[in-house]
Amino acid sequence: MSQPRFPLFSLLVISGAIFVSVSSEFLPTGLLPDMAETLRVSESRVGLLVTIFAFTVAITTIPLTRLTQRFSRKRLMVILLLVFALANVLAGLSQSYEFLVFARVLGGLAHGLFWAVTGPYASRLVTRKQLVRALSITNAGGTVAFILGVPLGTALGHALGWQIAFFVMAGVVLVFTALVALFLPDVDHHHTLTTGEIGLPGYKDRTIPAVVAACILCIIIMLGQNTFNTYVAPWVIGPAGFDAGSVGPLLFVIGAAGAVGLVLSGVFGDKYPRGTFAAMLGVVGVSMLLLFVFSGTQIAVIALLATWGMAFGGLPALLHGRVLGVASPRIRDLASASLTVSFNLAIGGGALLGGILLDAFGVGVLPLAYAALVTVALIVGTIDDLRHRRRHRIQDTSSVR
Repeated sequence: MSQPRFPLFSLLVISGAIFVSVSSEFLPTGLLPDMAETLRVSESRVGLLVTIFAFTVAITTIPLTRLTQRFSRKRLMVILLLVFALANVLAGLSQSYEFLVFARVLGGLAHGLFWAVTGPYASRLVTRKQLVRALSITNAGGTVAFILGVPLGTALGHALGWQIAFFVMAGVVLVFTALVALFLPDVDHHHTLTTGEIGLPGYKDRTIPAVVAACILCIIIMLGQNTFNTYVAPWVIGPAGFDAGSVGPLLFVIGAAGAVGLVLSGVFGDKYPRGTFAAMLGVVGVSMLLLFVFSGTQIAVIALLATWGMAFGGLPALLHGRVLGVASPRIRDLASASLTVSFNLAIGGGALLGGILLDAFGVGVLPLAYAALVTVALIVGTIDDLRHRRRHRIQDTSSVR
């Protein structure tokens, strides 16, 4: 039996929508020193904008997902993208830190629900065997955000002012909103019971423990990622010794390398999902440890930033595939919402932890903190993989009997 046609164009449209979402979320990281100077606050306080955005997402995603369960997924995506555009316009108009916080909260309200919609939306366009490949394509939007969105926004902000960068981002969001409205198909996101299947409450679903385990792993990894990544600009200018004009090009190097990692996850992720995941995570940990040791050697720093970007680039798609792969169809929306909450708890927590470590020990210690958290994640991931294999052995034995 032949595989159904792979919906590449629709997946690319979703990828573009994710591109503008991620670019909007992380634009402050590249402009952090500029924003701190204009608003007359500390760099760690500007870093808290990422925490505020992320915690807004974490608090509101699951309630909003439940409230909007009956809405058309396509129509909801269009509305959320329009809210992104408005949030960026308000950020560009900000003349005070407090007003900018309001703009970020508005963006955070839309962002969590947006991610809860896009993952299951993509999964309903493909078969289970095409899932990681499809998610690698849609998650490519996030990678391209780090390759082009954030670096170009950073360069534009340095040249014309950080407010202009937010206005331009709002315009780009509107372009992709039009593409979603014009070209994405509608999907049926309601789970239909099969003959003989009993409709149980979602909280009794047998796949919930596996979803929870994957979300815990996500929190640990992304906590480390954002402890360092939120303050990558001060780290590049400080311990690494680059000038401020080098931040944008170095972010481009990291993002471009991330595209390579995303391709690798798409190639190997469907066949060897857990092995690919462990290998990429291990390379991230080693890269961070070496960045801490060789922070004063600029050639080594460039190579290690690229290695980190490549290894991390495939992890979000693999995490997404891990969660949707273990979740039963009826709780996929809730599983995706839970993963979004996990990502953003860790993004906000990482920005907060990084700010505390920066103020207490200096920005130079952040790669070491990241390496330590990766070590914990490798241990947790290994335990979860062993449990996964044991479950499958028991299921196989039961089916033989």
